[in-house]
Amino acid sequence: MKTGKKITGGRYRKSRKKKLIEKKGQSRIVTLGKEKKKSLEIRTGKIKAVLLREDVANVFDTKTKTAKVSKILNVLEVPSNKLLARKNVLVKGAIIETELGKARITNRPSQEASIQAILI
Repeated sequence: MKTGKKITGGRYRKSRKKKLIEKKGQSRIVTLGKEKKKSLEIRTGKIKAVLLREDVANVFDTKTKTAKVSKILNVLEVPSNKLLARKNVLVKGAIIETELGKARITNRPSQEASIQAILI
């Protein structure tokens, strides 16, 4: 049977169109490079800052319980997708090389205006 058709041959029809808030937004890919931010107006009318490029991260050291701002040198590995590491894309869970050592990104950079990481 063709998709979108009933067994009798009739069509399935949508009950309603999607509202503007339900529509998918443009995907934001955060890459390694000189800092570039964008501000978006969200549903409540507030302004939300999002990242497009970044070259520093707030790295937290669990042994000394301190956090330092460190420069990102390279994206070593992205467990969710091998190809993203080649493109230097910064996503949650990515293993990055910083001046302090290897670190794992713990937040979602495409949703926030900073990069948080924990030393490995």
